[in-house]
Amino acid sequence: MTTTKRMGFKSQRIYLFVLFLLFQGCQAQDKKDEKDIDAIQKNAVSNSAKTSYTGNVDFKLAAKVATPGVVHIKSIFKPQTRQYQDGDDFHNMPDPLKDFFKDDPFFRQFRFQIPQSPQYDSEPFMGSGSGVILTPDGYIVTNNHMVKNADEINITLFDGRSYPGKVIGNDPQTDLALLKIDEKNLSFIMYGDSDGIEVGEWVVAVGNPFNLASTVTAGIVSAKARNINILRDQGAIESFIQTDAAANPGNSGGALVSLDGKLIGINTAIATPTGVYAGYAFAIPVEIVKKVANDLMNFGSVQRGVLGIVIRDMNSTIAKELNIDRANGVYVDSVTASGAAKEAGVKAKDVIISIDNMETITASKLQELVMRKRPGEKIKITLIRNGKDKKELTAILKKQEESPKIIKSERIDLLKDLGVELIAISKEDQKNYNVRNGLKVTKLYDGKLKRFTGIREGFVITAVNNRAVTTVKSFMEAVAAQQGGIMLEGKYAGDPTYYYYAFGM
Repeated sequence: MTTTKRMGFKSQRIYLFVLFLLFQGCQAQDKKDEKDIDAIQKNAVSNSAKTSYTGNVDFKLAAKVATPGVVHIKSIFKPQTRQYQDGDDFHNMPDPLKDFFKDDPFFRQFRFQIPQSPQYDSEPFMGSGSGVILTPDGYIVTNNHMVKNADEINITLFDGRSYPGKVIGNDPQTDLALLKIDEKNLSFIMYGDSDGIEVGEWVVAVGNPFNLASTVTAGIVSAKARNINILRDQGAIESFIQTDAAANPGNSGGALVSLDGKLIGINTAIATPTGVYAGYAFAIPVEIVKKVANDLMNFGSVQRGVLGIVIRDMNSTIAKELNIDRANGVYVDSVTASGAAKEAGVKAKDVIISIDNMETITASKLQELVMRKRPGEKIKITLIRNGKDKKELTAILKKQEESPKIIKSERIDLLKDLGVELIAISKEDQKNYNVRNGLKVTKLYDGKLKRFTGIREGFVITAVNNRAVTTVKSFMEAVAAQQGGIMLEGKYAGDPTYYYYAFGM
């Protein structure tokens, strides 16, 4: 089965386990002092301003313009005092190692059987990846999983100069972080237009795979607004640009640029059965990067407006139920009490077809469009109701709440929809399955699990989309929090291998 993994960490000592310290974001600034990276870029002299794009398929310009604006990032993590023993819970592993190993069955079987030695506790762990310079005064964007909890960050420029990096802020929901180095007159990459890029267009990826500095590869855009369910944070926003430009561990945080060398995305993940490039790479669209980078620079955190709806992609089954002549769009399962959508008049079973006149074929595209806005901003929602009535509504976005109360659709009984009965595992099960947490599948009947996966009774589910589950309640919350695809992780008794079952909600 092909799995998807982040590209950020190329392990230097793969047997080390480390302890992390959190960075603090900057304090909020007054609105009047707010900066805009796009404006800063336009007022500065960029490499792209000195060259011209002829429209021919030629990668030399993109490479020339973008390469000086991509940096090599090394994140250093101090060792932790506790050593991991055989059978330790995978979900207690430090994040970088978890990201590096989580999709590899080989390492799942052997990673905890490495002999322990005091010298391993005394050596740091280092992750290697990429970043993109956004301004001439040293603001750099990269992936959050590249620098999360790092004790030291070292940034090396294209010309070999090296600087300590400071975390200005990070956003787990988009897997982006903003860094700063103390330097001026730097080469940087101008923002492009990820909305305007089309499937089939040539793009260029620039990064530092396997510590090979300033590597350039090319490919085409093969899909847009792709949700691959790789981000673990609740409320994660995934609307990736999918390309076939070769990317590998170390490309994470690097640039995806158009043929004129303008930034259209931040490379983040690859789909792979082996841990290295196998055909598809995924980048965060620059329209998301703009919003996150500006908010992190000005406030230290992302000011995120929300509609307050539970949504999923339309399909032919829903279309038939609604008697609607389209199988794409975004189906509204339920709305939040007192949420922006409810106050605007959105109802369950509505089908949203555009936001601010931009088509929403998928739920991930809708999420992307909404997350670009801040609380208090207005958006225009175009939807279809009762299968035929087209309506335009205006919603005023609200501030994201940590635990919104959702009005659940009466039509959906989650466990019945999945066709499964679950119980918490016993201490004996913990020994038999060699796990610390999980829910055992005691019965399967007609439902999504039986129809769309090969899961068998007796399987112990340890995590949903990399989120550990210990009770039926936590399982339901994990599934309900995910819009789109679901990935179940777990084991069978007596089998050391972790199995993955994926299906759509």
